[in-house]
Amino acid sequence: MDRGRKKRLRDKISQSIDITSTRLSDDEAQELSDFVDDYDSYAGTSTTRERSWKDWSSDGYYRRTETTTDTFMEDGVGIRRETHVHDDDGTEWTDIDEITDGRGILKWLREHG
Repeated sequence: MDRGRKKRLRDKISQSIDITSTRLSDDEAQELSDFVDDYDSYAGTSTTRERSWKDWSSDGYYRRTETTTDTFMEDGVGIRRETHVHDDDGTEWTDIDEITDGRGILKWLREHG
């Protein structure tokens, strides 16, 4: 890809995604550009994964269940990740993160693509 085309892609991507100080290969720039172009088809959709395992603490064995829901944001380009953790002793908490930078979005696409 020539420099001019890559600069135009970066300019287009940066209108929606933070790619400040991010080095992108030609393929990564094209992948993010395609993602931005097709984002309307992603917005509002969600995927949920659940995993459960046994672990050990000073109180003995316990079971932990983790449910992660990734939702493509409707108020901007990015992914809202909500992780809910529940232990069988009743302890639970929720973590919420937003993936809005270019490198984070590329990583998510590769892990779930």
